Order: sequence, then structure tokens, then C-alpha cells
Amino acid sequence: MLFLYNLVISIAGFFLKIVALFSPKIKLFVDGRKDVFSILEQKIKPTDKTIWFHSASLGEYEQGLPVIEKIKKKYPDHKIIVTFFSPSGYEVRKNNTVADITVYLPLDTRSNAKKFLKIVHPEFVFFIKYEFWLNYLKELETSKTPTYLISGIFRNNQMFFKWYGGFYQKALKAFTYFFVQNESSKEKIESIGFHNVIVSGDTRFDRVNAILERDNKLDFIENFKNNTPTIIIGSSWPKDEALLAEYINQAPENVKFIIAPHNIKTDQIASLTSQIRKSTVLFSEKENQDLSQYNVFIIDTVGLLTKIYSYGTIAYIGGGFGNPGIHNILEPATFGIPIVIGPNYSNFAEAVQLVTLGGCIVISNHNELKQNLDHLLDDPKFLEEKSRICKSYIQDNTGATNTIMNIVS
Repeated sequence: MLFLYNLVISIAGFFLKIVALFSPKIKLFVDGRKDVFSILEQKIKPTDKTIWFHSASLGEYEQGLPVIEKIKKKYPDHKIIVTFFSPSGYEVRKNNTVADITVYLPLDTRSNAKKFLKIVHPEFVFFIKYEFWLNYLKELETSKTPTYLISGIFRNNQMFFKWYGGFYQKALKAFTYFFVQNESSKEKIESIGFHNVIVSGDTRFDRVNAILERDNKLDFIENFKNNTPTIIIGSSWPKDEALLAEYINQAPENVKFIIAPHNIKTDQIASLTSQIRKSTVLFSEKENQDLSQYNVFIIDTVGLLTKIYSYGTIAYIGGGFGNPGIHNILEPATFGIPIVIGPNYSNFAEAVQLVTLGGCIVISNHNELKQNLDHLLDDPKFLEEKSRICKSYIQDNTGATNTIMNIVS
């Protein structure tokens, strides 16, 4: 089976080069890996002590960041190497300051795994949440390198739990400890014979809770908000925006809206703007504008949404009308903002929990959107109770990073 796995990886590598001729994202994926080994050889000496963290994409990187920061502080003489699989993670965080070296992870061929680990020679390795690359894990097991999975999630549909998944199960022998998010994941991994597992919780809670200690001030948002109730619309998609535009157009003049779409391409922003009849300004056009005179502020850039949430009265999080579902609800929750989402959220444990607790409201159509947003805006006690639930939920679930560090150290 490992032979077939390696064959598939090799074939995929070949076809990705062809697809890269037509797809900008795949081109980043392919081109970004061309110089990885030369970069590593230039920046890592044989005598260097290193620690390697791997994340699939941006969300996993943010999830692992509390542990990366703690490890960096505990081992200041080690070089921190961060790898990404996806361009959507690497391109956004390639200039992060916590890692000494940030690169794409070379495709999981046997030769790449051997070469990568020979150059990097990590003292510890951390995989964040998922991505189990068999050749890398096999080499790590062979070298007896301490290897940890942090904020892991295990589900029935994963390869490990299929009748044909034995060769994937063997790869898990590389892990010194599995730090998983919940009891269900612990039971799943124990059911196939692994007992070096600890329920640590989700490090994302530590990550978002730490946001409160940072400077979240944005003068231009304060100017726009102008002490007015403000609904933050985060990571919206066209299906979300169609419902929201209808609500915005009917909303009272004393309510403002900040929209940070998931897709900020020019045509998508133009489509969104065309649906809104209220006075609207774009972030890219805000200079020399009296922002307080506008009702809608569209953020056609990236990297600001987390701070913007701190100014919200209510947050609508997009993605719930599509697949795979909603985007990050933990960032608005940490600021104690009631959250409204679409119906597709069942694959996200934090959303299921927060809906059950009552801090997050699910809507399926425009009437439900209007009814719930109006209720939140018109009933201060209802708004306050939802806010309290969201804030308490974050605070009650912090501590995963300390649990991990107590074992790793």
C-alpha cells in the first residue's frame, strides 16, 4: 500500500506542474517549492538546533501559534522552522516574525522526506491538527525524533478507521504524544491501539484569548463607527451577501455595517457594492473621506478583521450557506459579540457548542436574519446575555497550550 501511496504522490506532482500553467493558486503551490531545499541549506547549519512545526494552511498555523510562541521562549537557542502545505497559508504568513525560517513543505516523496529531515535535523516536531504525511512520519519514526500532534481531531471518516487503513495506522507510530481536542478523538485513536493520547483541548482558544491583551485600536474604524451600533460581517460569501444586502438596505439609519468579504477580488467587491443602496465606502478609497458619514464600510484588504471585531455590536460570520461551512467564530466570540451564522456549521465543534449554549444564532433565510438581528439590536438584555455566553465560552476553554507544554518540557 505504501508503494501505491508513493505512486499517487509522484503522479500528483507531475500533474500539478501541468495544472500550474492554468491556475495561479497551483502555480504558487508548485513554484513555491522549487527553492525550498536551497533556502534550508543556506539558513540551517549542521550544528544548529532546530524545532519544526507543520501546518496545512493559515487556520492551522494560527491554531499552533500559542505553542510556537511558548516553544520559542523556552528554547531561545533553537531555530524555529515553520512549513505550510497550502499557498493560502504560506502566502499570508511567509513573513511572520515567530519563525526563523518559513517555507512550503516539499511533496511527501521518500527522497524529499529524507532530504528535508537531513537538512533540518529537528530536535522536536509538531504537526498541527491534521495532515499525516506517511514518508515524513516514517523517517521521523526511524530517527526516533520526538513528534507531537497538537489540537488533533479524529473522526470516523478518516483513513485510519477504515478496513483498508492499516498502513496509515502504522504511520501514527511516529507520534510521541497525541494532544487531541476532545474525548471523542481520544476514544477513536485508542480504538486502534494508541494510548499515548491526552485530551488537551483546542489551542485556538488560547490564541484568540490572547488577542484581548493586544492593541486592537483602529482609528479609521472608530471614525466610521462614531459611537453607533455596528454589525460586523466577517468572511462573507455571495450567498451570505445576498441576504445581508437586503437587510442592510432596510436597516435603520442608526445602524452601521462593516463587511470584510472572503473574496476581495475587484469583480466580487463590485458585485457586493452594487447590491447595497446605503452610502458605502471601500477601505481602498477611505483616504480624505469623512468615514462617519457612511453607513457601510467594505474592507477590501486582508489582515484587519480580528481587530475590527473589537468594535462590533453583533457579528455575522459567513460561509454557512456553502461547503465546507462557516469561518472562524472564535475571534468575535472572544470580544463578547453575539454571533449569527448560516445553517452549514455541523462540522465545526466550536459552532455546535456555541449554538447549543445560545451564544450563536443560526438563520436559514432573510426573514430569520431580520428577526434575529432586529431582536439583538432592540433588546439590550437579550444582546447582553448572548455576549456573556460568547465571552464565557472562550474563557472556559483556554489552557490547552499549558497542558501541551507541561508534557513536552
